[in-house]
Amino acid sequence: MISTKNLTKYFGSFCAVDNLTIHVQPGELYCFLGPNGAGKTTTIKMLANLMHPTEGSIKIADRDFKTNAMAAKACLGYIPDMPYLYERLTAAEFMDFVGDLYRIEDSKKADKTEEYLDLFGLQDYRNSLIKDFSHGMRQRLIYAATFLHEPSVLLIDEPLIALDPYTIRMIKDLLISKAREGMAIFVTTHILALAQDIADRIGIISNGRLIAEGTYSELLKEYGGSNLEDIFINITTK
Repeated sequence: MISTKNLTKYFGSFCAVDNLTIHVQPGELYCFLGPNGAGKTTTIKMLANLMHPTEGSIKIADRDFKTNAMAAKACLGYIPDMPYLYERLTAAEFMDFVGDLYRIEDSKKADKTEEYLDLFGLQDYRNSLIKDFSHGMRQRLIYAATFLHEPSVLLIDEPLIALDPYTIRMIKDLLISKAREGMAIFVTTHILALAQDIADRIGIISNGRLIAEGTYSELLKEYGGSNLEDIFINITTK
C-alpha cells in the first residue's frame, strides 16, 4: 500500500532523505522514528505528494505518483502536525467541504459527518467557527475530516500533539482498529512509548538513512535493551 524505492531528497547540497526503500502492507501500522532533523517530516511530505523527491519512486496503493498522482492521492489521508483549517468555516461546513472534494455522495457524507463528529467529541461544536477552536479541537477536527472519505492509506505526522489523555487513548485504539480493518497506516512520532504500544513494524531513520527496521520484538532481539527507548538511543548515538 505504501512503497518507496531509493527515495532521495536534496535541499541544495544537503541530503535530507538518502536512498530510502520501505514497504507498508495492507493492515499494517508502521511507526517511523528518528531524531530531530533525521528526515521524518520530509519523508512523509513526499509520501503525501506535497514535496517531490530528487530521486527514486513512490507508489500509494500500487499507483505511482509520477504517472497517476490523482488516483494515488484519492486513496490517501494525511494528518500533518500543524494542520491548516479554514477558520471562517464551522466544523460542519468544513466536513461538508472535505466531503465535496472527495466527491462523496450526499447521504453518505451526512452519515459519516455525524459518525465522526460524535466520535471525536465535536457534535456540540458543529456550528462553531473553527477560528474559536483550541489546537486540540482543531486536531480532532482534522482527524474527523480525514476519515470521512475512508482512505486505504493514512499518513500521520506526530499524531498526539495537544490532545488530552482521553483523546490520546481513543486515537490509539482507533488507529489499531483501522489497521485491523485493512488500512495501511504510516506514523511519524517522537513518542517512543506510542510506537512500542501500537506499531506492527518500526523503522528508524538517522541522518536521512534507514538504519533499523522490524517488529519491536525483532529490534529488541537484535539491538538489546529493555524497551524501545533503549534501542533508539543505542542505535542513533553510535
